[in-house]
Amino acid sequence: MITRASLALLLACLCAGIAPYAASGKHEAPPRTAFPGWPSTFEGRRLERLPLSPVELRFQENFPGQLARFSDGRREIILRWITEPSRKLHASGDCFKANGYAISPLPVVLSGAQRWSAFSATRAGQTLQVSEIIVDQAGGQWSDVSAWYWAAQLGKSHGPWWAVTVAHTQGGQGP
Repeated sequence: MITRASLALLLACLCAGIAPYAASGKHEAPPRTAFPGWPSTFEGRRLERLPLSPVELRFQENFPGQLARFSDGRREIILRWITEPSRKLHASGDCFKANGYAISPLPVVLSGAQRWSAFSATRAGQTLQVSEIIVDQAGGQWSDVSAWYWAAQLGKSHGPWWAVTVAHTQGGQGP
């Protein structure tokens, strides 16, 4: 038997579940923005494009945007250009875990006015330091994928967005 308290709780949960969609108003599809192309440099260093791994090629299927991997001679840089809010954009730590790395969180990395999330990833005796940020064209930035997703989903940020992941060995330089 359903009590009044149970019914009230059920209604409150239902309202909480649909509130983000009701509060955001009517969503119209944003105008398609043409892909601007990949940058030739990152933080003043020339980029060399690297081939995508089979896992990255599979990930790119149905991804709302573009994905590429680069090296600047010291670091590996993964750039993702995203055209719409999507759960297909994962935190880099999830990808490293799925590929057998042990992950340890690190303090947020401050680089100028940017705040990058950071973690170390260790596998087979090699440790990488990884930093990640998501930015929009209006200057918005997120070091957390879930925070970006909800800001985008609720219309507080508009795409396209760039997700930048930088990985380097202990002696390399971060973002």
